[in-house]
Amino acid sequence: MTVFALTKELVNIPSVTGEEAAIAEFVVGHLRRHGFEISKQPVAERRKNILATLSTKPRVILCTHLDTVPPFFPAAEDDDYIYGRGSCDAKGILAAMITAGLKLKEMDVRDFGLLFLVGEETDSIGAKRANALNVNSDFIVVGEPTENKLGAGHKGLVAARITAKGKAAHSAVQDMGESAINKLLDILETIRKTNWGEDALLGPSRVNIGTIAGGMAHNVVPAEASAQISIRNTVSSQSVLETLRTVIDGRAEIEIITRAEPQKLFTLPGFEQTVLPYGTDIPHLKNFGKPLLIGPGAIKVAHTPNECISKKELSVAVEIYVKLVQKLFREADQYLMAN
Repeated sequence: MTVFALTKELVNIPSVTGEEAAIAEFVVGHLRRHGFEISKQPVAERRKNILATLSTKPRVILCTHLDTVPPFFPAAEDDDYIYGRGSCDAKGILAAMITAGLKLKEMDVRDFGLLFLVGEETDSIGAKRANALNVNSDFIVVGEPTENKLGAGHKGLVAARITAKGKAAHSAVQDMGESAINKLLDILETIRKTNWGEDALLGPSRVNIGTIAGGMAHNVVPAEASAQISIRNTVSSQSVLETLRTVIDGRAEIEIITRAEPQKLFTLPGFEQTVLPYGTDIPHLKNFGKPLLIGPGAIKVAHTPNECISKKELSVAVEIYVKLVQKLFREADQYLMAN
């Protein structure tokens, strides 16, 4: 199966976060047919991480995620691109890593592994669980859309739910109640205007208000309202949370959904480099060795109705992953001692 055919096959299996069982079983069957040993790590009900190996001591791990954001839509293609949910983030990458793994096996390279995770798009639960696996690799190459450039660093993520409480009343007598929505809107306006910190390499932290919910009817003063926000932090998550608590100043409840630190990543000479504005599973995979970040696709089309990936980038990515594994094997001692 070509990398293009495999990408389309993977895209056509719905795998919105929480519903990764079907794609996991497809990947397991595909890799078993090609001689890989498979370990399934339970994460939650019907959700498993997949580790595929050819030896008992893989030194390099190729890793990406199985889940996508909603909604599902199937694969399509033209001469230059493959379209569909997850084509860019990250099923094209998944296909490229699997194809590279098969090429390495044909070359009798065996001391590597493939690690495919659930839950990256929400809380990174798969990566957090995978970090307990006793793999002890020297390097982990994480695949996300970097346009095939090696990531020098990426932002972290602090995601939180903010819930404001009020008092219900008839809207004709608003003074008898307290609007939770008004309270929440005031908080969110302050959040939008707050400076969340900046780093010389990674740039400024960015905040996004992702969801707002609250109220029962147009003629009822709302007793509760909530919003989910994400802050792509370039300073420590602790610093961001301290700022968030100061901004809210007791006016609402804060529930932390997930948090991850910004990353300065391991890089190699001979690869074009970039700094990424998003977060990855890397902060939760510290037990897998030095992290590298690279993959085909552009973040600007990920999570959009026009999500797609370049066929040319997919082909190049397969060769990059093969060469990267070979280079890490060949020069591992040098990199491990120097860094």
